[in-house]
Amino acid sequence: MSSFWLYLPLHLLMATCLCHSIKAPTTSSQQSFKSNLFNFYHSLILADGKETTIHLLKDIPKRYYFVLEEGRALAPFSITVTPCDVPIEWSILVYKFPPGKAAPGDHDTQEVSKSHKASSMVSTIFSYKGNSVETYMGMSSHSALYLLEFLSTERDTHITVYLTTDTTSGHLYPELPGDPRIDVVGIGHTTVTLAWKHSPSVLQRSEGIQYCLLVNEKHNYKSLCAAETAIRSSGMKLPPTVALSLSPYLLEPQQVMILSNSELSIINKVSSGEVRQVCMGTKNTYTVPNLSPSTQYYFDVFIVNLLTNASAAYTGTFARTLEEPEPKVTELKDGKVVHVVLDGKKQKFYSLQYQARHKKIHFTFQLCRGQIRVHITRNGKTVASENLSGLRYFSLKGKLLDTYSVQLRSTEESNSSVKVLASPHFHKPLFPLLPESLKIKSFSKLRTCRSVTIAWLGTQEESKYCVYRKRIEEDQIWRELQSADRCSGPESRHKSEKVLCKYFYDLNLQRAVTTETIKGLEAGTLYLFDVYLFGPSGIPVRYHSKVVKTRKKC
Repeated sequence: MSSFWLYLPLHLLMATCLCHSIKAPTTSSQQSFKSNLFNFYHSLILADGKETTIHLLKDIPKRYYFVLEEGRALAPFSITVTPCDVPIEWSILVYKFPPGKAAPGDHDTQEVSKSHKASSMVSTIFSYKGNSVETYMGMSSHSALYLLEFLSTERDTHITVYLTTDTTSGHLYPELPGDPRIDVVGIGHTTVTLAWKHSPSVLQRSEGIQYCLLVNEKHNYKSLCAAETAIRSSGMKLPPTVALSLSPYLLEPQQVMILSNSELSIINKVSSGEVRQVCMGTKNTYTVPNLSPSTQYYFDVFIVNLLTNASAAYTGTFARTLEEPEPKVTELKDGKVVHVVLDGKKQKFYSLQYQARHKKIHFTFQLCRGQIRVHITRNGKTVASENLSGLRYFSLKGKLLDTYSVQLRSTEESNSSVKVLASPHFHKPLFPLLPESLKIKSFSKLRTCRSVTIAWLGTQEESKYCVYRKRIEEDQIWRELQSADRCSGPESRHKSEKVLCKYFYDLNLQRAVTTETIKGLEAGTLYLFDVYLFGPSGIPVRYHSKVVKTRKKC
């Protein structure tokens, strides 16, 4: 009986013999035996040259085997194990078969005795416990069988294992530089600038290789596999949107993807805060924007091979953004409108203060452009907080000499602006009474080549309405609608754009609707229509712009 057969683990030997009725093979039949062994234990043979995903159940060890191909001499091999979640325990055992040992041909007591004697030739050559990516490199022999044992004691998890006996034809994983640390080279109130040394894989060939950055508020991740597992198990409850994994070809639900300046950004809203993923090609510096002031963030950089989906992790780092400077405080005076402009990149906050001379106070906000959130406190306690839309009134009741603080915050990078008014509740309002909706409606059936009919809602208060039109092109629609200043009045329009002004009201709100047919238009042409509403003080409110195209043929 060959030494290979004799020193196999006893349970493996017995199961194989029972299932296949194989007699103890001679040296010449070892290949046949190994083939039978593979057929029966195919799930336990570790593939060579391929990354294998292994699922582990808590407290249940899992074992994999590999043997050098028949006829090969001593050769190097390497094993890389990547935990994808919790720390695991793993070890490598080697079963050595002394050459030239003869064995009896029958399964008798003497064979069992020799098998137990052979156990002294089983040795552990490597063991590890933790969640770091570990690689073992050694020399294998055709006279040895290797056993890999994996165990998770915390919970069910999964890992990836990569075995290769061909260490000369390149690497599955991208290479890390000699110093794999990430340097923090700049810290601001809402930004952190990072730099790292280039991977040799990028310098040798950049095709299919890129850097990906992970930003979160919890902790660093030691592998891309661990990062993706944490994101998937974070319990995201948002509605599904466009999404990607850090490897930009694997779609996942409930993430937001942003493509800007050839950089791929993905934002995941999770219970522990935002998790951002950015892939920036082969650039080895990056400034992370739009962070929160006075917040600690953790940064991980991965070098990813998009062709194989293999990756390697740099040593993660962390940094705390600077505290937001105290915003300048502007005093609000009774009946005086303050126009606030916020630069979304430089100045995102603006504070106003008002001391009450009456018990009832009336705040009015007219959003002119962009997106703004308002937060109002009375003597340090929050009384209102919401995103502004159009014209918004807050009527508050307190005590004489109460101090109200109003904080305005831009929620986007582009410029935002708003008009703010504070006054006693009984003051005559400067802004006009508004209808239920500021939308302009057009009637498709009433469109002709030369005219368009529009309608809008009015109020129970007699007011002045002025209609303006502007000819535009297809590629101007988005810009005109997004960049419109909703606080600007007709004074910003060219005189030739004015169509008409009219007064109307109706005590019955159900009938407070007016229509207007605008004539003298050109066929097949796009027009932008605006309606301005003027109140008693003369301050205008602009309805939502409406784009209508005249018919080409009539």
